[in-house]
Amino acid sequence: MIDALDRTILRTLQADGRMTATALAAEVGLTVAPCHRRLKDLEASGVIRGYRADVDPAKVGLGFGAMVFTTLRETSQDALRAFEEAVSAEPQIVEAYRLFGDPDYLLKCVAEDLPGYQRLYDERLAALPSVAKLTSTIVMRDLKGDAGLPL
Repeated sequence: MIDALDRTILRTLQADGRMTATALAAEVGLTVAPCHRRLKDLEASGVIRGYRADVDPAKVGLGFGAMVFTTLRETSQDALRAFEEAVSAEPQIVEAYRLFGDPDYLLKCVAEDLPGYQRLYDERLAALPSVAKLTSTIVMRDLKGDAGLPL
């Protein structure tokens, strides 16, 4: 179970994941050794799943975004597994959520532009296992992105 100090550590790291252990300790009011121990415990327990850079999609040529509502024609365990494995293997699908009700999934996709997205849609999304229906909504602007959890 995490306590208030762990939440402060997590909130601080969500804002700056590159912060050194020394700076983190000073920010949360601990000395380095206990702060480092708590950090390692949070990592070992899986509370902290990893660290990554927050990359601007437009600056790496992937400024076109679409949300794709996906309905499957079959929802057996094998069909779901095959669909989810194919989604996980597709690098242009950057987020994927299984939903209750209809549609079955929400996929966030990126591409370089509209023609690039059309190729992704026609060649790979429509070919995903058990897909019955795809409905795309183009992202106009990312207002919040990965805001972190409200800790």
